[in-house]
This record gives sequence, C-alpha cells and structure tokens, in this order.
Amino acid sequence: MKHAFAVLALALAGAASAAPRTMRFDYFHTGNAKEERFSWDRVVIEPLPWPGNPARPLDDLNLGRYFFEVHDAASGRVLYSRGFASVYGEWETTAEAGKIDRTFSESLRFPLPDAPVDVVLKKRDAKNEFREVWRAAIDPKGMFVDTSAPPAPAPLLELQKSGDPAGKVDFLILGDGYTKEEESKFEKDARRLVETLFKTSPFREHRSDFNVWGLCPAAPESGISRPSTGVHRRNPAGSTYDAFGSERYILTYDNHAFRGIAQFAPYEFVEILVNGKTYGGGGIFNLYSTVAADSEWAPYVFVHEFGHHFSALADEYYTSDVAYQTGGAKVEPWEPNATALLDPEHLKWRELVAAGTPLPTPWKKETFETRSREIQAKRRAIRAANRPEEEMDALFRAEREDETRLLGTDRYSGKVGAFEGANYEARGYYRPQEDCIMFTRDEVGFCPVCRRAIERVIDLYARP
Repeated sequence: MKHAFAVLALALAGAASAAPRTMRFDYFHTGNAKEERFSWDRVVIEPLPWPGNPARPLDDLNLGRYFFEVHDAASGRVLYSRGFASVYGEWETTAEAGKIDRTFSESLRFPLPDAPVDVVLKKRDAKNEFREVWRAAIDPKGMFVDTSAPPAPAPLLELQKSGDPAGKVDFLILGDGYTKEEESKFEKDARRLVETLFKTSPFREHRSDFNVWGLCPAAPESGISRPSTGVHRRNPAGSTYDAFGSERYILTYDNHAFRGIAQFAPYEFVEILVNGKTYGGGGIFNLYSTVAADSEWAPYVFVHEFGHHFSALADEYYTSDVAYQTGGAKVEPWEPNATALLDPEHLKWRELVAAGTPLPTPWKKETFETRSREIQAKRRAIRAANRPEEEMDALFRAEREDETRLLGTDRYSGKVGAFEGANYEARGYYRPQEDCIMFTRDEVGFCPVCRRAIERVIDLYARP
C-alpha cells in the first residue's frame, strides 16, 4: 500500500513538475463573543506539489467571513488570496461564546513562496467589509519551517482523474470511522455519493473539471463520537456529532489531525465521509463538509453541505432549531443566495429575475410555517422519547412529500425572485427561489442563483 501511494505521489509530482510545493501555516484562534486573538503554531511544507490553478492565484469572489492574502515582503505585491470561513467563526455566534473562551486550530494553505512573505488575515466588520485583524511574517527558508516527511496514513485512491491537478478542481473524500476491515466499504460509499453529486446540476455539466481522490486511514473502532448518547471514539480525523450542542451537526475540531491526513492528497475541497447511519452532516466554506454515509438522507446531505463548503451558499431554511444566535440589524449577507433586500433595484441576482416578478415575492409562507412548527414539535417528541431513528426518517419523508406539494403550487413556484425567510431568519432575509436544495429536502436541486455561484467557484479553480 505504501508503495502504491509512493508511485502515485511521484506521478502527481511529475505531472506538476513546474508547480511549487505547498506551504501550510497553522495558527491558533482564541476568544469569545466579544474579542478574538491569533497566535502562531507552525509552518509546514506539505508532501505534495501545490494543486491550485496558477492562472488564478487571486480570489475575486468576495466570499467568506474571513479572507487572507500572502504579500511579498519586499514589494508588498499580493501573491495569493482566498476567502474562507471557520469553525471559530461559527462558534462565536453560539450562546457558549458569550460565557467562555475557546481556542481552535486553523490553517492557511498557499503555494510555497521563494522569499519572505507577510500573511495578512482579514475579517468582515459590522457592515460586512473586510478589515485586517492580524498579520504574520514568514520566511520560507527559516530554520523552524517543518520539512519532515511523515508516512502516508493510507493509500491514495483515484476516484476520478480528469487531468493535471493544476487545471482541475481537486476534491478529496476523506473517510473517518472506518476500520481496516471496512476499507472496501469506504470506497463503495465514496463512489456512490460522488455519483450523486455529479448527477446534480451544475456539477453534472462540469464533471470533467474535477479530480476526485479518496483517503481513509484505519480507525480502531467503527463509527464516530456521538456525545449526546454517551458514545466517544478516537477516530483518525476527530469527527463528531453534536457540534455546538446540535445533535445532527458533524464537525471535527481536530484541525491538526484533519490536515495531517488531507495533506497526502492534492486537494482544494474536502468531504469528510463518516461511517455512520444517524442523519447528520455539516459544511463550512473553504474548510470541509461532512456527511454520515449510511443515513437514508446521505445523498441530500452530501449535496446540500457541499454547497456550503464549495460555494459559500447560505442555509435558506429558518424553522429548524440551530445553535446560532440570530437577530440584530440586517446587513446585506456575503453569501450569494441570501439578501436583506435593502435595495431591490440592485438585488445581487436581479438579472435572473423575470420581468413582472414582484420583489418581495409572495409565497405560502404562513401555511409553510404552521406545518413546520408541527414537524418540529414531533421531532422533539421523538428525540425526547429516544424513539428509533426509523421514526425520524419516516417523519422526514412525510415532511418532504408535503413540502413538495406546497412549494410547487404557488404562482411564482420555480421562478427566481426574493422570497422572505432565509439565513435562519423568518423576517428580513430573502432567498432566490421558493424551493431549493438549500431550503428543503425536496428533490429540486439547486436554484439558478445557487448554480451560478457554484460555476463561479469552478471557474476560479479550473479556468485560465
């Protein structure tokens, strides 16, 4: 297996012989709801060449809660930039952040520079404009830059090879909670869900723009942690249910473990595929997305959460229980599929709205909310009674059927407009279409606004 990985790594290195190595800057992000601090951890040279698009080093999409730039120290010229979101950025909006401090490990990856650089980190302010919050000077030839060569944690699987990583979107499926005996199950799960993604527009039309890789280090036990039921596991990537106290939310807080595995694949985007049956997943822009592979709802969760991770799509639903604290003054969201509709004449997706469509756009909002409250009450009752997961799945199926009927019968169903209710808020935020995979579990796919946002990200990584 190690020999197979070495052969593939050499092939990748040969195909990208002109590409620089990959530098990773690990740092600590500490704070609470009112303040935050940053501190050095380490600088690492990863094993493989930089997989990114050399023609598009600068990010002009204006996405993410955070943004970083790599400046040449001598000239000040920006060499590389990317927007992103983080676990910390989500945590600071929870109730817990108002009570305690926490520290999270984070990483920035970029092409190995030839000379000293300044890494500049920016964060959106109250008006959603980027402001510098920290900077760090890095000498790529410094004595403490880690150039060690750790062993690969698992063989690298080529799930789909469309071309040189430098000209493709490189997508890694990282398995977590699979034992040595479950290696073949991981590959089968990965291939099944990748096919689901590429049956969904616009990924279907852009399949040839993607390379897809697989890595699955062996876990000592099958499955991942689920603290709310007393289950704790030491799985390789540290994935766990109950993130932020939300039972369905799967994240890993162990950034060191996650990066230590992922660095053995050419990657820009990562799906952590967890070996579990209980409904769950998560997605953070330009960090990773997660899904429980054996859940009945895995196809939907995989695509929905990848939408968050890949193209910064906002959640359009607003009736489910979430851990985040909402409210306050409405500002225009940075996510491409949500708006505060502060200026309807300059709506960010105005060109996709058909003539004669009113803004805001009417829909059966009150009926939907009444039915959603009933569903939420039933969900809480099932969970409080510790009923079998099959009962929850049956409830979700009934909800999907009802929503499909309701949301397909309005005057403006299937049309782009501005439908109130999005971004976890019932009032003041609007979504582009009455129904979309970012709103419900209906099998409607992405709306035109979401599809356009996805294609813009594909262009950043796979176009000159």
